[in-house]
Amino acid sequence: MSMRRTTTTRRAMTAVSVTAALALALTGCGDDGGDEPGNDGSSAPSAPASPSVSEDKGEPQQEDTAAGEDVDPNVKLAEARGQGGLVLVINQVKRDSGGFLTVQGEINNEGTQIRTASAWAGSEVSIVQKNPNSVAGATLVDKAGKKRYYVLRDTDSRCLCTTAIASIAPGKTAPIFMQFPAPPQETTEVDFNLPTFATTSLKISG
Repeated sequence: MSMRRTTTTRRAMTAVSVTAALALALTGCGDDGGDEPGNDGSSAPSAPASPSVSEDKGEPQQEDTAAGEDVDPNVKLAEARGQGGLVLVINQVKRDSGGFLTVQGEINNEGTQIRTASAWAGSEVSIVQKNPNSVAGATLVDKAGKKRYYVLRDTDSRCLCTTAIASIAPGKTAPIFMQFPAPPQETTEVDFNLPTFATTSLKISG
């Protein structure tokens, strides 16, 4: 074999070795991507979006029309007649944790004209201004304990009750709620009053 042919053969073998080594290196790099989404025809589950967090300032939410659990409208604990064909129905009177008493119900318009909530906020100027068309004027009276309870309100005079009640058309109903300081545990019955409605007696549950 001539020197020239030997040199050519060695160059060819070197080129093959380099090509093989390069192929192995590329194969190794491809294996590293096997864990990435889409390489095997599937995608890894995406991380769940972070839930939006609302800031709790401890103040009444003015748009709320009810508090706590849903109330069965078929349960009628008490009823009071008002002006112009309005009827107040109380569906629940319940003690809550934290020393509160929640009263929930609805006002039905059985009359023939549209009625508003303008008088139900009471006569306190600061309360009326901060709680227009509300039931902030409601009160409870513990006759045995000789004490009157008003709807809870914050330092800005906003009530913990239904506010911004829309006009009630004939045949329509407006759900309401209000929270009071809870009377003593031994008190099981109180008188409830909402301006323009007759006073009615309520039995406390819980």
